Amino acid sequence: MGSRASTLLREEEIEEIKKETGFSHSQITRLYSRFTSLDKGENGTLSREDFQRIPELAINPLGDRIINAFFPEGEDQVNFRGFMRTLAHFRPIEDNEKNKNPPTSEPLNSRTNKLLFAFRLYDLDRDDKISRDELLQVLRMMVGVNISDEQLGSIADRTIQEADTNGDNSISFSEFIKVLEKVDVEQKMSIRFLH
Repeated sequence: MGSRASTLLREEEIEEIKKETGFSHSQITRLYSRFTSLDKGENGTLSREDFQRIPELAINPLGDRIINAFFPEGEDQVNFRGFMRTLAHFRPIEDNEKNKNPPTSEPLNSRTNKLLFAFRLYDLDRDDKISRDELLQVLRMMVGVNISDEQLGSIADRTIQEADTNGDNSISFSEFIKVLEKVDVEQKMSIRFLH
């Protein structure tokens, strides 16, 4: 018996994943090997528990939110293709991609899709806006007990006050984009080893 990674994807699947995610053939096969090593149930899918065994996610204060991003609503398993679609948000944008004619749909690693991914980490109830309570919950995850609730409340209030342009006391995706327009999202939301 060879390793599970040796039962590689069919070439057609690799080509489809390349088109959909922008990953190269070698990146896909390397990530497939990692996927199969995480697949403790050996059933071709990953569970939340499989992700929680990844040390970098286990120690990340937003680890649970990142893990949840891999799972469509109501699902508790993700297959390799879904795994790759989520990872594609973190793929660096190559210089030659920036100048290409725009494809029919925006690549998963575009600035807008990276921002949408980040926005969804904050939008805990998935109502397409970030409320003060959601912002507070995420801030608590990030700083733990190092800052008082009063200080966190002040940070959340100031953040919403600066971002909220329509006066609804929440942050919409368009307001989120506006606040981050000068931030180098490409640098902050790309995993270089995927390069």
